[in-house]
Amino acid sequence: MALTDNQTLVLASANPGKIREIQSILTRQSIVPQSQFNIEEADETGSTFVENAIIKARNAALHSHLPALADDSGLVVDALNGAPGVISARYAGVGASDQENLQKLLTDLESVAVEKRTARFVCVMVFMRHAHDPLPIISQGVWEGVICQPPPVIMDLAMIPFSGCQATNKPLPKCRRTLKMNSVTEHRHYTN
Repeated sequence: MALTDNQTLVLASANPGKIREIQSILTRQSIVPQSQFNIEEADETGSTFVENAIIKARNAALHSHLPALADDSGLVVDALNGAPGVISARYAGVGASDQENLQKLLTDLESVAVEKRTARFVCVMVFMRHAHDPLPIISQGVWEGVICQPPPVIMDLAMIPFSGCQATNKPLPKCRRTLKMNSVTEHRHYTN
């Protein structure tokens, strides 16, 4: 089933920036947040980004009776055996603030040399035609880099100093949380 013009898609998110970004890509469809249907966020019980994105898309499609989009993303740090991974948003515990998550990450990396702080930012997007779609469309983006020494003021995990594409100075991919090379940005800042 192909997307049709003027088709309404439910986004398993209430993030206005994410809605604007996806709407700017899917200009022939109408992107509506799941909150417009009073759909509660699904529990992210998967052990992978793909599983969590599917859980969220399935929940939105089930309750809205419309095709749904969902994403899951996070930071995967080699020196931490892949942590924070799928729990990036709650790395310091359920209900922890972004600053607490960031502080835990930086504390966990304190004794790790910068050259061994290899990491990647992962973003997975899932499209489900309906809640029981046996073949959802899955797209995954990975941005390789290194966790650098932190600047004096950092607001959240999305602002950690993350260095990538240094040798080629390639433009960064458009993703849910884009981190600029060797600098910090606002939480969930979107770039072109």
